[in-house]
Order: sequence, then structure tokens, then C-alpha cells
Amino acid sequence: MDSRYYPGVEADVPQLSAELRGLFDSEFEVQAFQVSTTSVLQARKSSTLRDLTGLSSALTIKITPESGGTRVEIGMQKWFDKAAVAAVGVFAFPPLLALAALGAYWQYKLTEDTWKIIENHIARKAGGYVPPLPGRCGTCGAANVADSDFCTSCGANLKIGRNCSNCGAPQKDSAARFCNRCGKPLTA
Repeated sequence: MDSRYYPGVEADVPQLSAELRGLFDSEFEVQAFQVSTTSVLQARKSSTLRDLTGLSSALTIKITPESGGTRVEIGMQKWFDKAAVAAVGVFAFPPLLALAALGAYWQYKLTEDTWKIIENHIARKAGGYVPPLPGRCGTCGAANVADSDFCTSCGANLKIGRNCSNCGAPQKDSAARFCNRCGKPLTA
């Protein structure tokens, strides 16, 4: 489960849920429910072929208002089913290998598109970029020792000024997941 904490921002949960539902077009089965103070949105895409090959997508989004901010968690179904399909595909039916790779890509893209919607909503509510709290991880909100390079709770890179492996540009935001110059994903 990928977790991010947005300090000082109270998300408009009904509005954010509606924005996320817009991502899941008619091809997804969507359900929303409340568990205590956490709003949960689940979306899955399935068909007989997807179910047989282990490529059925399932995404769970949890939005929790916390004291002083909002926590959002996203989890996809385990990647192990793709690996199992790929292993069987190599020996039994080679086209399954391509289907496993395609399914993994779709899940990655769906997760990234979901984070973009969430981060845009948070930025609108905050009136711009939401910096992490001093001494706290911008990804999970955990407290860290001063001068730590990585979060002790989630492993996120806490160093501002790290360089993009694609274009070499120094990064201005320690919690950034994408390069501020070329837009490529950043690696830890």
C-alpha cells in the first residue's frame, strides 16, 4: 500500500471521490464505502480472459482525514499473479507472457493516473504545492531525524537536490516522484 500524508490540507472527500470516479470509466466496477473516518473507493476491471490469465485489475484508495492533514493510501492487487502468469507463459503459452507484461503496465498507469488526480486536488485545496512538515517525510508523514537521507518508515528519499537519472536536473522537491524538468519518474 503506497501511503502519502498531506500536512495542513483537508481534502474535500466527496469531491475527490467524484474526481476519482471520473477516471474509472464504464469499463470498471466501482464501489465506495466508509470505514470509521476513512473513505474507501474500490475499482476493479474484470473479464473472463482477464480472470483466467490473472490480469484482473483491482485498486483500493483510502482517504483519511487526520489531525493536521490528510492521508491517502493506494493499493493494487499483488504483482505476484503477473509473475506466475509470466512463468507459465514462457513454458506453456508464450502469448501469456505478453499479456502479463501488458497487465502490469495497465496497473502501473492506473495507479499513476490516480495519484495525479489526488495530488491535483490537494494542490487546489492548498492553493499550491504542499511542502512536507519540517522533520517529517513528505510521502508518509513519519517523523525523521534531522539530516536523514531516507525516511526510516517508508524509505522515501528525503534529500533535496538529488539529480534525475534521465536528464541530470537537480530536484527542488524532496517528495517529488517525477522530474521537475523532463517529467520522467525519479528513482530512489
